[in-house]
Amino acid sequence: MTDQSARLAPFYSNFGVSHRLLLSGHSHQAWPDVALEGLAEAFDDAAQQVDEKWNRAFAKAERMRNGFRVFLDEPDAEIAFAANTHELVLRFLSCLDLRARPRLITSDGEFHTLRRQLGRLAEEGLDVVKIPATPTDTLAERMAEAVDDRTSAVLVSAVLFETSRIVPGLDYLAAECQRRGVELLVDAYHALGPVPFSTADIPNAWVVGGGYKYLQLGEGNCFMRLPPHSDTMRPVITGWYAEFAELSEHHDGAVGYGRGAVRFAGSTYDPTSHYRGARVFDFFAEHGLTPDLLRKVALHQVGLLASQFDQIGAPDDVITRDRSACENFGGFLSLRTPHARRLQAQLTERGVLTDARGDYLRFGPAPYLSDRQLEAAMDVLARLVT
Repeated sequence: MTDQSARLAPFYSNFGVSHRLLLSGHSHQAWPDVALEGLAEAFDDAAQQVDEKWNRAFAKAERMRNGFRVFLDEPDAEIAFAANTHELVLRFLSCLDLRARPRLITSDGEFHTLRRQLGRLAEEGLDVVKIPATPTDTLAERMAEAVDDRTSAVLVSAVLFETSRIVPGLDYLAAECQRRGVELLVDAYHALGPVPFSTADIPNAWVVGGGYKYLQLGEGNCFMRLPPHSDTMRPVITGWYAEFAELSEHHDGAVGYGRGAVRFAGSTYDPTSHYRGARVFDFFAEHGLTPDLLRKVALHQVGLLASQFDQIGAPDDVITRDRSACENFGGFLSLRTPHARRLQAQLTERGVLTDARGDYLRFGPAPYLSDRQLEAAMDVLARLVT
């Protein structure tokens, strides 16, 4: 993959990827230089068009939808946008009849977006069931077994944010949820890019994700893919963009909604993120950064990091990793250690950017990094743990 990184790295000069060990790619990948062009274009459109800029902004939003559709493997996907996935999860939850079916099933390995919000809802009396995320191989099956007639929804990640483990069997879980009349929401944030993903496997699922991580789109670019039956839903948490096309009509009576993705729209937003993201999606297309290529890169880079780590030979009680097959993981290497926070700080002091989540120290490569850089990062870790 060194040839790949040598080809790409010059296009990320503002982030200095050639001379920095940015192993935080699972959290915030560098932006290609063309992202700056998108930011400048947003400013120019606002300056020249003032309040008439929105038609141009909406065109950028559609470019964003087409970009995400590539990574969802669904050319006609209905996609709603928000600045973050939390907003979208709230709109989804507000559609559910939680009085009649107050049970929500999730795992104990979910990102804080779900962990915190569902935990707070549990404090208010909802029946929130947390299924142990390990063993991951049986998580989907165990979630399906927990579904009953009081269940409104199951909420689970496609790739677990702490361990990088891919959750298998989502197609089975989706089918069971559909059979029982239960909604399924899949958090695909850690899947899109480094892991093959297709909504064809889970056609009736809601899918949330964003481009802050592997897709290099920056902040403010999150989405929710809507299943075909979403047109029957009326989110309680709703913004005025959800009736944008009908604003001139009389509004007595029931609150109205548009069709398709607009039903789940919010309100006035900063379109700058879509200008930036649209230009980055163009860059991905121009340079062949397809889902297939990004999976190939991820398998190579995470595999290289894993093999380099194994050569360190550190005791398992100091630091270790899950030695399942590489194909079972997403786009980062997760190392388990009681010293995760200290090691992350020491690595940062030595120029290696990683992060820590609980007992997990995470190394996230990216396509613009060379094998030599990945090996150098592991050499620094070796000096710290041996």
